[in-house]
Amino acid sequence: MTAVDTPEKILFTSTTEAFLQKEAPLRRVRELHSQGESFDPAWWRRAAELGWTGLLVPEELGGGSVSDNGLADLATVAEQLGKTVAPGPLYPVSVVLSALAGCADREAHAATIESLMSGETVASWAVCEPGRGWAPTDPSVSATKTDAGYRIDGSKDRVEAAAESDVLLVVTRCGPNSEDLRQFLVPTDAPGVRVEPQQSVDLVKKYARVHFDGVVVEPSAAVGSAAETPALVERQAQIAAVLQCSEVVGILQTVFDFTVQWALDRHTFGRPLASYQALKHRFADMKLWLEACRATTTAAVADVSAGSPTAALTASIAKSYVGETAGRIVHDCVQMHGGIGVTWEHDLHLYLRRVTLYRSTFGTPEEHNLLVYRAEKAGRVTK
Repeated sequence: MTAVDTPEKILFTSTTEAFLQKEAPLRRVRELHSQGESFDPAWWRRAAELGWTGLLVPEELGGGSVSDNGLADLATVAEQLGKTVAPGPLYPVSVVLSALAGCADREAHAATIESLMSGETVASWAVCEPGRGWAPTDPSVSATKTDAGYRIDGSKDRVEAAAESDVLLVVTRCGPNSEDLRQFLVPTDAPGVRVEPQQSVDLVKKYARVHFDGVVVEPSAAVGSAAETPALVERQAQIAAVLQCSEVVGILQTVFDFTVQWALDRHTFGRPLASYQALKHRFADMKLWLEACRATTTAAVADVSAGSPTAALTASIAKSYVGETAGRIVHDCVQMHGGIGVTWEHDLHLYLRRVTLYRSTFGTPEEHNLLVYRAEKAGRVTK
């Protein structure tokens, strides 16, 4: 999330908003759901042409951003996505690109980076595992070195857009020590890869459990050395968290705005609903929580963008607070609407589904609370 304070940023933001309103309105989300689809590949290629996929890629590899702060610009895109709970693999593709562009051997992955930025190829980050909480740097999926390269065995859970992806960035363990953490690019059509679709509460966000049964990849499939992989994975987790929080802020602002308008338009006993003191107090509380979500997210985006030593902490604070508060705000808005708020025809449930999904992905508020607590115990929290 970045201040829209230059002509370039204004143009970028307005173009993004106009594109989403035209090509990814709420009506389109319902259409995709009825067709059993997650997103339109042609739409995603047009979105890539707007520069979304190149924001975390340096200029020498064909990327760049309007503000010289790619993550802040990407957070702005995420916030706009929240207004229409738009489909598309923005987060998985962006996280994979951040790893490919951030590793020392990024030139070796130039072809993959170019394909992802053009929208011709879709990738996802395979980091979660069945029956386990959020532990991105502690995988159980193994990568065993062989004469041909590496053999990957195990399963990954809740992989976004896995069925629509051409390649997965898989977090693995190559040995018993923490320094043996590695990531590999694995084609989804490779022998031994099996994608098992999973149910999702969201209408268009699709997930899958991916099984790797003796999947062999070449040495060139490795992304980053053993020494740099832990830092890469940690940064990818931070990027995923702050982008998710940014989208939720866009959702909350949109839902709050149309709920206020509903209360102004709806009359009872000759008065607008919004004129009743009890409702005024609830709106004031919601506005306070909304702005707190925006503030914590903005601070996290700034820290992660700058590579601050406190980036992991502020990202966890934002993920915890936004994840816990967003559902409360949207549920209050549902109550404000009365009976119509719980109908399929009203759009409220589209937003509620998205914030409910995001509460449990990339770490629950409870898991991030523990991370904040551990940071405080270790003396890394500034009072």
